[in-house]
Amino acid sequence: MKLLKTIALLGIVLMGVTSCSPRLTPFTQELYYQNNWSEHELKKIQFYLSRDIVLYRNVTEGSSTIESGKIRMVKGQKVEELVIPSGTPGVMVFSPKDDRFAISFEDNNDERYLIFGPNPKIDNKYTLRAKEWKRRQGTVRYEGREYITDRESAYAALMVDLRKIKKTQVKRRVADGRKL
Repeated sequence: MKLLKTIALLGIVLMGVTSCSPRLTPFTQELYYQNNWSEHELKKIQFYLSRDIVLYRNVTEGSSTIESGKIRMVKGQKVEELVIPSGTPGVMVFSPKDDRFAISFEDNNDERYLIFGPNPKIDNKYTLRAKEWKRRQGTVRYEGREYITDRESAYAALMVDLRKIKKTQVKRRVADGRKL
C-alpha cells in the first residue's frame, strides 16, 4: 500500500513538473502566415534554438580582440569559435525581408544576430540561413564579420512555446471609418 502511494505521488509530481515546462514547437512559415503577426508582435515572441550552432573564423595576427568566442588551434591555425547551444533563448531584432528574421541570442547587443528563414526541404521550418553553402559549410555574418558553420548548423531551427504565445497574443481590429 505504501509503495502504491509513493508511485501515485511521484506520478502527480512528474505531471506537475512536465506541465510547467515549455512545450516547444518548430516555428514554421505556416504558423507565421496563420497568425499574421506584425514585426512588432514578433519581437515579443521568445524563440529557442532546436540544436547547437557552431560558428568559427580564422584569426589573423593583429585582429581585434575576441569577446564572444574562444580561441583555439585547428590544423595549425588560430580559430575563433562561438557556440550557441540548443535551447538558447533568442529574440527578433529586425526583419530584413518578409520571411527572414534576424534573431539575437546575446543580451544587450543587437549587432550579434543570425538570419533565419523558412526551409522548404524540412517542412518550412525557420532554420539558419547562410550567405552561401559550399561543400558542407556555410558562410554567415555575425557581428559584422563572416563566420563559417557546418551543415549540422543548417538544421538548427527556431522553436516557440505556443502556450505562451497564445496567452500574449494581441487582439487586433480594423476600424471601418466614419462617415457623415
